[in-house]
Amino acid sequence: MATATREFIRNLHDLPHTVKDAWFRLGKTPESEREESQATFHNLFLHIHSVRVHVRTLSPTLTFGLGLMAVGTFLITVVTGLLLMVYYKPSTDLAYQSIKDIHFTVYTGRFIRNIHRWAAQLMVLTVLLHMARVFFTGSYKKPREFNWLVGLGLLVMTLALSFTGYLLPWDQLAYWAITIGSNIANSPRELTDAIGITRWMDPGGFQKRLLLGANYVGQDALIRFYVLHVFLLPVALVTLLGVHFWRIRKDGGLARPEDPMGGKAEWGGAHRTVFEPIPTKTYGLMALVRGQRPTVNRGPENTVMSWPHLFWAELAVFMVTVATTLVLAFYWDAPLKELANAAIPENPAKAPWYFLGIQELVSYSAFTGGLLIPVIVLAGLALIPFLDRRSGGEGMWFGTAGEKPVFRYSLVFAALVTVGMLVFTVNFGWLRNWFPDVHQMWIIIFNPGSLLVLIFAAWSLVVLKRQDSVRLAAVSLFTCFLVSFTILTYFATVHRGPNWHFYWWPSYWPVH
Repeated sequence: MATATREFIRNLHDLPHTVKDAWFRLGKTPESEREESQATFHNLFLHIHSVRVHVRTLSPTLTFGLGLMAVGTFLITVVTGLLLMVYYKPSTDLAYQSIKDIHFTVYTGRFIRNIHRWAAQLMVLTVLLHMARVFFTGSYKKPREFNWLVGLGLLVMTLALSFTGYLLPWDQLAYWAITIGSNIANSPRELTDAIGITRWMDPGGFQKRLLLGANYVGQDALIRFYVLHVFLLPVALVTLLGVHFWRIRKDGGLARPEDPMGGKAEWGGAHRTVFEPIPTKTYGLMALVRGQRPTVNRGPENTVMSWPHLFWAELAVFMVTVATTLVLAFYWDAPLKELANAAIPENPAKAPWYFLGIQELVSYSAFTGGLLIPVIVLAGLALIPFLDRRSGGEGMWFGTAGEKPVFRYSLVFAALVTVGMLVFTVNFGWLRNWFPDVHQMWIIIFNPGSLLVLIFAAWSLVVLKRQDSVRLAAVSLFTCFLVSFTILTYFATVHRGPNWHFYWWPSYWPVH
């Protein structure tokens, strides 16, 4: 009995060490490459990394940590969103008051809501910038075509997640922003009305009812957006995110150029020459055959152990993300306007900032700007890896010959065309201003949005013919749409006021 007592006391004394050993399988800080590899393999959160990482992957100017920032902001929104759910009530009668309680009564509630709001905004921004980084470094090329498509899916999910959360405060800003969004969903009715088939086929009305659960923004819309925002979209996004990380591993890590044979790698804390020759074969089921995986022909030259180099870099990026979010949340409050009122429209009623470029195009034609052009842009982005099949330049900014000049010329060209189009329409209007009785089909076909698409497509074809390069044509077109999106978003944010009229600055808006 005394022996059992002593054993119990000894186990109780050793409890911190045994718990640590159970949690961290090595039981100590890794001291060799083998132990560092085991630390990676045996940890749920670390095993998605490869044991070794190329030094180019750790270069801050290659990725700027944008992908990690996007993941970090998502984690922040999840944690703060769970805290907000404790007090939020998804009802048109109670939602606004619950947000006011969070904002003014709950201890640190305003700060938590601010963090949630700014993390969501930063998530959208970093995902967009991450997509641009992947494109301009040629990181969508074989064998990463599928992961590019997964990334586009993550972009759509991110926009949907932010958009569905916009309605939940149930204030004037949220109500009328979602009204604008639902009208964009209803935009195909412009086409069906123009050709006279709406009574038989109404895809726009179906999309709007599917989104709102009714023909207006009300309780059905609020509960649908709530379920989408807190459950369905996060689950879908986490699933795609898992696939995204998995494909990065299977595709050989981040895109990078091939290394010359016989370089150096970190072994035992020192850089030593890599063995030669680099392995070029893998074992198949029936015979020894040349491998088809991305890792074939890639040895460990110019690599270091993921533990601790990569993990310290990831921790630094996450800390910067958290710090940026906290600073923004401390100085700028999430907006909260008056209680939603369907009888008093906001003027101007504006969509979230990431849809303001689309809203600018919608002001000319709802169907073309709200549905046709976004579908064309997404389809074009999805086709890029399958049309640009020539290897070279992967993992380097503007890695192929001629990319930088084409980028600069396309940037200037797109800026001049977009600004020129806006100046023209502000000063002279468009078809409806000139010909009040013009048929709506002419408005749908021939409007500033469709004209911009045609001009940019023509520009890319000129680049394709003169440069004889699909990659350079893709760079020109992608740059044009990126510049146009930025300018249209800025213009709709700053220069569009009441009744969607042009003003040099919001301070010039008429006083109601």
